Amino acid sequence: MAVAEFQDRPVNLLKTKNAVDLYSKVKDLPIIDYHCHLSPKEIYEDKPFSNIGEMWLAGDHYKWRLMRANNVDEYFITGSASWEEKFNAFIETVATAYGNPIQDWVALELEMFFGITLPLKAKNAKQIWDQANMQIIEKQLSPRKLIKMANVEYIATTDDPTDSLQWHKLLSEDKLFDVKCVPSFRVDNLLLAKEASFVEYIKKLADVSNINIVDLDSLEKAIVSRMDYFKSLGCKFSDVGIQGFPNRIANKEEANKVFISLLNGQKVSDSEYNGYLGYMYIFLGKEYKARNMVMQLHLAVTRNSNSKMLAQCGKDAGFDCVGEIIPIADLTRVLDTLNSLDSLPETIVYTLNPSMYYTLVTMCGAFRKVHVGISWWFCDHKRGMYETLQILTELSHIKSLVGMLTDSRSFLSYVRHDYYRQIVCDFLGGLCKEVDEDAIDVAKALCYTNAKDIIKEK
Repeated sequence: MAVAEFQDRPVNLLKTKNAVDLYSKVKDLPIIDYHCHLSPKEIYEDKPFSNIGEMWLAGDHYKWRLMRANNVDEYFITGSASWEEKFNAFIETVATAYGNPIQDWVALELEMFFGITLPLKAKNAKQIWDQANMQIIEKQLSPRKLIKMANVEYIATTDDPTDSLQWHKLLSEDKLFDVKCVPSFRVDNLLLAKEASFVEYIKKLADVSNINIVDLDSLEKAIVSRMDYFKSLGCKFSDVGIQGFPNRIANKEEANKVFISLLNGQKVSDSEYNGYLGYMYIFLGKEYKARNMVMQLHLAVTRNSNSKMLAQCGKDAGFDCVGEIIPIADLTRVLDTLNSLDSLPETIVYTLNPSMYYTLVTMCGAFRKVHVGISWWFCDHKRGMYETLQILTELSHIKSLVGMLTDSRSFLSYVRHDYYRQIVCDFLGGLCKEVDEDAIDVAKALCYTNAKDIIKEK
């Protein structure tokens, strides 16, 4: 296959014939999106979108953040401007966002879902708006249609343990939609025990589990009850993405005392909280292992940096940032404790701070079925993914990478898998002398089969 074949694409990262040949083997593979923030309610209701502005900007804080960096007024981001006004402000921003991955992603979105290859320029905004909207209306493009157009096979959303999962239940019963859509067990609110809302959250957990939570034993029973409910609806992945990481592990007696203090609204020291948090990581890990669930750890993030905008826009609106390095000794302590108890679940570890990758890869290599996750969030640009792949090949085995995820609230974001697949094939094509069965096997593993294998019930 010739390199020139892909030259006319709006985004072409394939530099060699080897890369093109490998890409031809993986580009049409189904997508397994094992970590995203799509709404199961929106997938079930499947309401057609009204326009490209809504599709692009209704909930995608990646794009919101880029617009703020370009000094766009909040009125055109999360404010009351019309969708067309927001769309125009975004096009003006992305037109000059040279080197930012969003520029590539948007070009791929227009190509994949609309066949539009016009340059992303303000002068083309009206034509892009009209062409895309005509297709949205004519084809009645909706969440399910976009998912099917992207060839998605599996979706794992992000769900709180107190969630009723009513939409997942309805989706599981819907015979007209053959894409598997399952919940993930996201435990941030369980672990953020020093938050002012924690006591109310535990009351909610008690209500949905029908267990009176008065101490650590009853808390654990409630958590297990919810975990089993999630599992009954196909849950395969857990997740946590809180700021920081515990630097010690308390025993159960100490953890119980701390939890009761928190439940009574009393203050606890940072050391007491860290010990309690460490205990909870061990407890949760053991329960994941018992249920063959994958533990995902999202590390080194600083949440809600701008308190004024947090009050105005709420969480997950583009005001998080890269956090401090998490000490490898703290991570190792948790993994080693679980491993010593024969209770270490299959684990994927991500970092938002790229300076952690070298040590993180070596730490993961000390334990079986503990994987480094692909470049996450602020790191999922070209350089970030090439660097992750480079470190992984130098210190570990390239086939240990589970694959790509979207981590997105946008139904158009599946182009990130194509972006990733091009990068994988370009990187691998530069390493292999020829595109033989081994090279093809590795490319397929990184783009599909590793993720496929990890979701299988064993």
